[in-house]
Amino acid sequence: MKQTNQNWRNFLIDGAMFIAFLIATAPSFSGLTIHEWLSLALAAALITHVLLHWQWIITIGKRLLAKTTWRSRLNFLLNALLFLAFTVTVASGVLMSRAALPLFGITMPRDRTLEILHRQASDLTVIILGLHVAIHWSWIAGMFRRLWPSRKPARQPTAAAARLEEVRQ
Repeated sequence: MKQTNQNWRNFLIDGAMFIAFLIATAPSFSGLTIHEWLSLALAAALITHVLLHWQWIITIGKRLLAKTTWRSRLNFLLNALLFLAFTVTVASGVLMSRAALPLFGITMPRDRTLEILHRQASDLTVIILGLHVAIHWSWIAGMFRRLWPSRKPARQPTAAAARLEEVRQ
C-alpha cells in the first residue's frame, strides 16, 4: 500500500513537472513572465523531486562502481546530467531575468554569452529529459493503465469448460 501511494505521488509530481516544463520551454507560447516564474517553480519542484528520491540517489551512488544493473547506472548518469543541465538552464535564466528579478529590484546587464548558454543548456535538458522519459516509459504506461484500466469483455467459457462444469455438478 505504501509503495502504491509513493508511486501515485511520484506520478502526479512528475506529470505536473513535465507539463510545466513543456510550457516553460516555449516562452513564445506562454510569454516571458510565465516562462520565468514557471521555471522558478519548476526548479523548486525539481528540488522536491530530488529530495523524494534521495535514498535511491544515495543507494545507487554507492553501488555505481560496484554490483548494480546497467539500467541503474544509465538511469543514475542520465539523472545527474539532467540535473546539471537543468541547473545551468535555471541559473543562466535567473541571471538574465527580465520579468521575475526586476520585481525585486534586481536587474542584470544583457549578456549574449549567457543567452547562448541558456539556450544550449535548455536544448540539452530537452534531449536528456526525452531519454529519461524513454527509460521510464514502462512505469509511465503502467501508471496510465492503472488510471484508466481497459475494460475487456468477460471471457465466455469454452465448450470444453462448460462441459467440465456440467460434469462437476
